[in-house]
Amino acid sequence: MFGTLASGTDAAAGARIDAEAHDETLGAVMNIAYYHASKFGNGAMVAQEFKKIMAARGITVSVQHVRDASPKDLPKADLYVFSSPGRLGKPKGNARRFLRKVSLDPGTRYAILTTQGAPKPDPKTGKMPAQEELDRWERVIPVMNELLKAKGLNKAAEGAVLVTGIKGPLEEGWQKKVAAFADQIMSSPHIQTG
Repeated sequence: MFGTLASGTDAAAGARIDAEAHDETLGAVMNIAYYHASKFGNGAMVAQEFKKIMAARGITVSVQHVRDASPKDLPKADLYVFSSPGRLGKPKGNARRFLRKVSLDPGTRYAILTTQGAPKPDPKTGKMPAQEELDRWERVIPVMNELLKAKGLNKAAEGAVLVTGIKGPLEEGWQKKVAAFADQIMSSPHIQTG
């Protein structure tokens, strides 16, 4: 659903599954559409974990790679989740292009779950970078938010899963971060199961 690590080419990464859950507030069926730009499979793994967590809560989510979707013709959904790996501190190029072209009505709700490189200690000093320095260089989520908010979309949740190397693996305990992201989604307005 929302992973920001690279995605592989396995069939599950591009699979499409209809997602439905009853929305008590709106009295309608809840649909969640998840688009990722995974290159090495990490983002696809995160998406599948999100799908599994949401299924356990009675919600099904459609998952699709951005290369297999038309940003100007996305199917109707109540929530869109976008995911990209970080490349030099920004979202991957195909994810940025996809988000620039996304055509959704103002007020549409979205969430972001990225896969980003884990911070490493300075090779000279051995010290980890301060949060201020990390915020200056790691701009995947802020760039994605800027692109989507400029279209009048409303953010429901955001999160990041860290990747320990260029191609992975994902950080230890990454599933807990995906579960916390799912909790953010479930506690956002207009999402109720049952």
